[in-house]
Amino acid sequence: MPERRRKWKVLSMHLVLLPTLLFAFYFFTLAPKSWEGVDEAVVEKIANEHGREATAPLIDPGSGDLLLFGFLVAGAVGGFAAGYFWRQLTGKGK
Repeated sequence: MPERRRKWKVLSMHLVLLPTLLFAFYFFTLAPKSWEGVDEAVVEKIANEHGREATAPLIDPGSGDLLLFGFLVAGAVGGFAAGYFWRQLTGKGK
């Protein structure tokens, strides 16, 4: 009997997750244009409002939001390390 219950549980999970994922993918394909990066949406807009041209960055991270992705990865690694060494960092557990 537990095997039958497990099969129903897996089936019901798929019946909920698959339509949700399909709807999410469909929703994001309806976007009228590609999303702007931070440089276009914020930096260039503010520079134009103040009558200046947006200049190229000193260290070019490439196209897109590669720099933001780098900060995301660094934050995730730092958070994992802080969580792993939490007792040593706080002095608890002695």
